[in-house]
Amino acid sequence: MSTVMEGPAPSPTTAPSVVGLEITGACQLQCTQCFAESGPNGTHGAMTASDWRRVISDAAAMGAREVQLVGGEPTTHPAWAELVDHALSLRLRVEVYSNLFHIKPGWWRLLAREGVRLATSYYSDRAQEHDAITTRPGSYERTRANIAEAVQRGIPLRVGIVSVLPGQRVIEARRELEALGVTKIRMDRTRRLGRASLPGTGKDSAELCGRCGHGQAAVLPSGEVTRA
Repeated sequence: MSTVMEGPAPSPTTAPSVVGLEITGACQLQCTQCFAESGPNGTHGAMTASDWRRVISDAAAMGAREVQLVGGEPTTHPAWAELVDHALSLRLRVEVYSNLFHIKPGWWRLLAREGVRLATSYYSDRAQEHDAITTRPGSYERTRANIAEAVQRGIPLRVGIVSVLPGQRVIEARRELEALGVTKIRMDRTRRLGRASLPGTGKDSAELCGRCGHGQAAVLPSGEVTRA
């Protein structure tokens, strides 16, 4: 199981500024375009909570400025809140990339702490269309309600809208988000990776955005480290 600290520590000029922590492959949703192919049958992998704390400490020691908790759905991991707290104690910024399908009332206080921000995905202003992409009935209503709650609480939030279906109401979705008070919105197309890969094709680096690896590294649930 490899971790960030294997081998000599990178120099300050090569150390990533952001380290993504893919702490789980589990997710309540099973989005049709998910590059990680996450879903209800996903697992938390080989990394323990102690392993993840050590990775966060290593990231801070290397000079990283931010960690991003991703998945899967990071809040399905039993130690996610503990990991956020640990990162904040090391003066790292934290982004929690959540589907915002299920946020327990007690979690809002943690998410509202200074240094924490949220990110999520959104697909349509119509429940039927949004839920067809997530494959989970009710996901539109829950995610929309939690986006509104995050905005009301003043929690920094960015939202990505991915065009998945022909004629998808992405423009209307953007307008709805703006009406809710979301100011950071990015729109993208489906990347033919993971669950959205074309049949019989392997990984195609041309499908990447070309920006995701700049100044970043990622640690997978297996402990493997990847970096563009």
